[in-house]
Amino acid sequence: MNRDRVKGAIDEVVGSAKRAAGELSGNTRLQVKGMAQQVKGKVEGAWGKAKDTVRDAVENTEVHIDTQVKLSRKDSTVDIEDNKNSDTLKP
Repeated sequence: MNRDRVKGAIDEVVGSAKRAAGELSGNTRLQVKGMAQQVKGKVEGAWGKAKDTVRDAVENTEVHIDTQVKLSRKDSTVDIEDNKNSDTLKP
């Protein structure tokens, strides 16, 4: 969990409290501010979740490079092999 998700959760709770207080007091302006803060919290939370998802994907990615190079001077042939293909180069 990152800062954006925590901040988003806090904004949602505070916004909900403001909205409820506005409803109880009949203060429409406070209700609207509370709803806006709740929406802001939801957006921050979604942004934080997206960042976590990307970070986790990057952390769980492994890169493997398997390359073999064989040089032979007898017939002037150079063999280069990797996981996907094999090429023979003749100078």
